[in-house]
Amino acid sequence: MSKRQSQKYKIDRRMGENIWGRPKSPLNSRPYGPGQHGQRRKGKMSDFGLQLMAKQKLKGYYGNITEKQFSRIYTEAQRRKGNTAENLIGLLESRLDAIVYRAKFVPTVFAARQFVNHGHVKVNGKRVNIASYTCKPGDVIEVRDRSRNMALVLEALQSPERDVPDYIDLDPKAMKATYVRTPEFAEVPYAAKMEPNLVVEYYAS
Repeated sequence: MSKRQSQKYKIDRRMGENIWGRPKSPLNSRPYGPGQHGQRRKGKMSDFGLQLMAKQKLKGYYGNITEKQFSRIYTEAQRRKGNTAENLIGLLESRLDAIVYRAKFVPTVFAARQFVNHGHVKVNGKRVNIASYTCKPGDVIEVRDRSRNMALVLEALQSPERDVPDYIDLDPKAMKATYVRTPEFAEVPYAAKMEPNLVVEYYAS
């Protein structure tokens, strides 16, 4: 887990923001970038730089998704009817690891990916170990019986650090969550400002 944790904090410092709003983020005490030049004043960023930063921030937020995977999600968002930026957020929030994180079964999105990969989660009664699995509204996501006493899960569910959003109906005692609907961008509880419209501009340029 230490590798994931250091990677998570590295993303925070690279972005210059506490993107998950975690109390342990090093940015709370060192609000500047990593490395020996981290404290230097930044110049004005170009439009492309802002677009790239928006993409990297969103990609990092969901567990540092690979470029190939993120590009595939964007392509699907573009293919669907409606606003591409809204579709992109909807697809990212429909990922199984994102829902496991939102339901507070685990403390971080990185832990969510590992939790799913290790087979601790069931979707509609069947074990699913693919973190990028796309859930549909109405799907029931639950922690497997044998995994319910894990300290990681018990601590995360009791943590006051974040709330479960309205588009997920959680039964904490049963450790079961229903994915009620695909959320709109405005409903997603991001701790830092996300700009999916700039991500769309990045891919369109």
